[in-house]
Amino acid sequence: MTKILILGANGQIAKIVRDRLLNETKDQLTLYLRRANRIGEVQSARENVIEGDVNDYETLRHAMVGQDIVYANLGGEFEPMAANIIKAMEATGVNRLIYVTGLGLYHEVPGEFGRWVESSIGTPIMDDTRRAAKIIENSNVNYTIIRAAYMNNDHEIDYELTEKGTPFKGTIISRESIADLIIKVINDPKLHEFSSLGINKPGTDGDRPY
Repeated sequence: MTKILILGANGQIAKIVRDRLLNETKDQLTLYLRRANRIGEVQSARENVIEGDVNDYETLRHAMVGQDIVYANLGGEFEPMAANIIKAMEATGVNRLIYVTGLGLYHEVPGEFGRWVESSIGTPIMDDTRRAAKIIENSNVNYTIIRAAYMNNDHEIDYELTEKGTPFKGTIISRESIADLIIKVINDPKLHEFSSLGINKPGTDGDRPY
């Protein structure tokens, strides 16, 4: 039985991960989100809900105690949140992190699509995301960063991965595919250790998500 802290538990991918963990495992879940009333019905025997902001260090640190894995799926200003996550993990001795973000962290997206990504997201947001990733990569925490292509709600699990230092391949990915990768890492924490992975649907190199 693994204890998992889900940061941003009301997010679309987090909901898929949560449902699969409840249906496929005996893991214990801590659901961390800013407005607890949005989470709906919980399985009290296996789920605990904490209302809190990731920027609130003391609440976050308290939530970390006794956890085995932290899965973060967040929006907002990423750098301070990443710093708080790492600080709280190091303070509580939690050492496994799964962190979901977008593509383009390393200017790894080639061609016209790569140029569009950079221009559409914007330099301030991209720089914030890159600083957050660097905080994670420079820490002592065992991390898996997942760099996702543009997401859709297609009911399919179909994906390929690219390692840091290699060109990003496709343009789109289903949220169910991202959730599947997260579930695999939760089930086998030695999988993709200290890795930054691009994830996309195979064969979508020429597809435009815009």
